[in-house]
Amino acid sequence: MIGQGINRTDGPIKVTGRAAYSAERQDAGPTLYGYILGAGIGRGRVARIDIAAAKAAPGVRLVWTHENAPEQGPAEGIEGDMMDRTRPELVSDRINYYGMPIAFVVAESFEEARAAAGLITVEYEAEAGAFALGGFGPDLHWRRPSQAGDIDQAMREGPVAVEETYSTPYHFSQPMELHASIADWRDGHLHLYLTAQMVNQLTTGLGKTLRLDPSAISIDSAYVGGGFGSKIVLHCEAVLASLATMALGQPVKLMLTRRQIFTLVGHRPASISRVRLAATPDGRLTALGHDALIQVRTDDAWDEGVSSVGKALYASPNRLTRQAHQALDVQPGEPVRGPGELPGLMVLESAMDELAEKLGMDPIELRLRNDTQIDPDKRLPLSGRRLADCLREGAEQFGWRDRPTRPASRRDGRWLVGYGVASSMRGHYQTSAEVLVRIEPDGFVIVRSDMTDIGTGTYTIVAQVVAEALGVPMSQIKVELAHTKHPKGNGAGGSWGAANTTVAADRAAAALRARIALVAGTSYNDIFAEVRRHFPDGIEETGKTLDNSEDPNYRTHAQYTYGASFAEVGVDIDTGEVRLRRMLGVFAAGRILNAKTARSQLIGGMIWGVSAALQEAGALDPRHGHWVNGDFAEYLIPTHADIPAIDAIMLEDFDDKANHLGVKGIGELGAGGTGGSVANAVYNATGVRVRDFPITLAKLLPGLP
Repeated sequence: MIGQGINRTDGPIKVTGRAAYSAERQDAGPTLYGYILGAGIGRGRVARIDIAAAKAAPGVRLVWTHENAPEQGPAEGIEGDMMDRTRPELVSDRINYYGMPIAFVVAESFEEARAAAGLITVEYEAEAGAFALGGFGPDLHWRRPSQAGDIDQAMREGPVAVEETYSTPYHFSQPMELHASIADWRDGHLHLYLTAQMVNQLTTGLGKTLRLDPSAISIDSAYVGGGFGSKIVLHCEAVLASLATMALGQPVKLMLTRRQIFTLVGHRPASISRVRLAATPDGRLTALGHDALIQVRTDDAWDEGVSSVGKALYASPNRLTRQAHQALDVQPGEPVRGPGELPGLMVLESAMDELAEKLGMDPIELRLRNDTQIDPDKRLPLSGRRLADCLREGAEQFGWRDRPTRPASRRDGRWLVGYGVASSMRGHYQTSAEVLVRIEPDGFVIVRSDMTDIGTGTYTIVAQVVAEALGVPMSQIKVELAHTKHPKGNGAGGSWGAANTTVAADRAAAALRARIALVAGTSYNDIFAEVRRHFPDGIEETGKTLDNSEDPNYRTHAQYTYGASFAEVGVDIDTGEVRLRRMLGVFAAGRILNAKTARSQLIGGMIWGVSAALQEAGALDPRHGHWVNGDFAEYLIPTHADIPAIDAIMLEDFDDKANHLGVKGIGELGAGGTGGSVANAVYNATGVRVRDFPITLAKLLPGLP
């Protein structure tokens, strides 16, 4: 059962419209509707705000500003877990970023709430803000340093060296499902139907914000239409809808518009990287350095680990990876799919390509010569290190032998054609999780966990694992997820959800089999018959997964997943238009739970990497701090016409150091090095090296042959 490409169990209800997402839930009955008015400046204060006309508008039930909003828990500093922080809204006249909520309207319909918000008049005292990411200077405070040897000396003495600066822009998660909340305060208990990737974790921060005990809060996120990191932390839709239902005694729905998500939900921070590489003439790295400057806010410093990718990817006796922060007056950064790895690998793998060209060496051979079985940073064996296998298998399947060895040397009519390759890796994280498995005497198995399914197939893979463990058909498994009343895990994020949840579920099923065997022996044919005979009220067990800090395997081995991506692009000789012609990814990510859903995840990540290389960029106005392209008309992402045949190959794998099932996470692995393979293919096609991502027509045209 495990590994089979079984169709998703929730597929039929989703494609027929019967799966109720958070904004569609009817559990609370008819709702009122909220609408947020955002600040029209990037930094300053509200000097005057007039809500009289809004309060008198038809259908309006409530209008709040900083002058009359309920008291909330005070904002906390940046220390500690970002999941646990208070997130108070409308508590000051200060404006910290463009679009920050300055008023909230609740009315009997969405249209009435939005119209009333438009009647609010605001006068601002604008202040000069910092909206542009600078460059490297002498006064930077370096963080996350990982160092070995003397990289400066190695760069001076290196026979062949590369030192270049790269930049990556702001990225947004922008899932298909808009961020939404229905809040229902009833009998002293807050029920929240929320678009969330993690549920139990949010009750702490929300409780402190609302000044409620977390036990008085229930969160239900049964179906989530994508998250990509944007639904991990607490946002204003949950806080304001909750405050409103507690004040009005009626359910309140608050759904952000697409444009509001650009300003009210975090982004991937922009970054500037300086990459330094040196090697001997035969391609052995003697120096590997990666300095990264990351955008943050002083009051919420999400640290995008751009430079961290170089710590364990390649071996070098002289290494230095580190990063620095620059605080800007924009909304806080947050996790976006492949945080750190996507931008970090895009620039590091571009630099590796530049080094390979200077050496006159095949880019794959350069990577293979610097492969390692020991984590250079942690100095531990690398568990399941199969990067070389991914590179070799991919080269064979892709036809790498036919790669143009000289840039801008292959033509297909008006198209310049090039190949590119890049390595990928992603840390495998294990967090604490509990899953309850119950066998009912009526012939069904119930599985309960607060783990969410954000469109990745969690309902299906959990059922597969439990069905195999108990020897029952999947049709007799009922999986209940994403409610705070269920056993606590760590949700869907960081690519850890599938492994954590299935390992705990398998352990629960094993404990059930052991209990049944004590009274029925081990040779029974019908587990349900034995349950009815010996446990007429049913039987249940809870399985647990340890946090990696408590698991001995994580003290003796470094845990990662690996991949290699191969791209062929065409570049129009006249216009500079870049078209992806084909792409292949080869991955080693432990045992695969479901071949179909895993392939879908990997291909989705690969498309994300293509988008980062060629299209996505949040354009921030450096004068006023607002997103110039804060909509899908101008924030470009790939459409079907942009993506040709893409394939993902998963190597047969089983990592016994990861867990007893041998599984690892794959949700972000596909997004890692893909952008680098596209960038390298564009250079191979044109001879133009673009180091300021994304690669656009304007950056290519001046250098085209």
